[in-house]
Amino acid sequence: MTALAVSPWFYIIKKYKDTSGLIASAWAIHRLFIGYTVMQFRRHCRQRAIRMGLLLPLIAPLIAVSGCRFLPPSAAQPASGQRGRPEQADGPVAVKTARAESGSLAGALTYTGTTRPAQQVALRAQVSGEVIELRVDAGDAIARGEVIAQLDGDLQTTHVNQAKAELSARRAETAQAAVSISDAQAAVVQAQATFDQARLDAARLRQLASQGAISQQAAEAAELAATNAQQAVLSAQAQRDAQRQAVASAADRIEAQQAVLAQTQKQLSYADLRSPLTGVVLSRQVDIGDFVESGDTVLELGDLSLLEVTVQVSELDIRRLSLAQPAQVQLDAFPSEGAIAGQIERIAPVADVTSGLVPVQISIPNLSGKIGSGLLARVQFSTGGQARVVVPDSALSMGKKGTTVYVIEGEGDQAKAVARPVRTGDRTQDRIEILSGLQPNEMFVVESDRPLTSGQAVRLSILSEPGADQNAP
Repeated sequence: MTALAVSPWFYIIKKYKDTSGLIASAWAIHRLFIGYTVMQFRRHCRQRAIRMGLLLPLIAPLIAVSGCRFLPPSAAQPASGQRGRPEQADGPVAVKTARAESGSLAGALTYTGTTRPAQQVALRAQVSGEVIELRVDAGDAIARGEVIAQLDGDLQTTHVNQAKAELSARRAETAQAAVSISDAQAAVVQAQATFDQARLDAARLRQLASQGAISQQAAEAAELAATNAQQAVLSAQAQRDAQRQAVASAADRIEAQQAVLAQTQKQLSYADLRSPLTGVVLSRQVDIGDFVESGDTVLELGDLSLLEVTVQVSELDIRRLSLAQPAQVQLDAFPSEGAIAGQIERIAPVADVTSGLVPVQISIPNLSGKIGSGLLARVQFSTGGQARVVVPDSALSMGKKGTTVYVIEGEGDQAKAVARPVRTGDRTQDRIEILSGLQPNEMFVVESDRPLTSGQAVRLSILSEPGADQNAP
């Protein structure tokens, strides 16, 4: 399609072709439009040419370096005297080589966590009351058993005095019951003596009555008196036993009241808040004058001589960790401390159901005493894997004879690739361990421009490692 065909003036000319003046004007305007369009196109072409000229020096080195990517490997590094001519199919194969190195696929595991004291407690109020004294603040050193805060203990003091008074009353009651036992025992002795005498009198009178010396009625009266004396003995013994039981009950009440007194005294001792450990005050939760209920936290205490760091380890890595395994801990807050040696103290037996992470606890010493709680810690676990030869998976060739690696033998024009069987071990995404068949420092083929056969002549590409053109010592 021509420029005239797309011009709007073309239709105006057709409509008004009988008017010569109008046609001439329209044709002039059309020519101006076409000229302006051509001028803009030429300007655009010049600007693109200038930009390409500026970028050419920058991309030329990249094209030269990546020649092996854009061209076949055989053309990336032509032999002397063959530059510019394609290599024959029966010539040396261009290969990329590398030197075998020892390493381990099981690299170090690194996780982050925060420091906290190995022993940390919340000192809570065990009785309700007003805080009347705080002897320490955050950061202060404390000793085990030291009184560091005090609550108002007037109510507990009142309870102690009441318990003491009740205990005194119980003891007086017991003493009175003991006296009653003595009186009852004396009554038993007296009744027993009366009974014994009445029994003797009845026996004597019965004998006299049988001889006719006295009447039968007198003998029967003596026997009745003996029976009454026996009943008096039994009654006195029952009263004595009742008094003894009363004394035993009074003794039990004394023991119960003593327990009440001990409890109230213990409640009074709770008004003095004592430190359960030797360490420092981590935080203060109340001020003097605050009223606290039983169970409220007053102070946070911790022993910073030994710290612990808890990290969340992936379930895929937990098999590589064990108790007492060494760990290196670095603190961003104290880079001058360097890596602090620690060890695994505890591995949780249960993983998080959602994330699959397992809590692992590491302990570290705080030798300088500067490390506090809540600091970011970077923990590195050394898995201690055995060093083996590690190669890229592209260096392996799979065939009927098993897995092989092509090893470079000879130098220069005499270099050739020789297939060598190897035994492989663990594998990662792109690397694999060689258990046998390849020694460290040997040169092997990583990639080639076409399939290799054992003993085939090869030519090292520019992508080979430096020194790859020389045999290993």
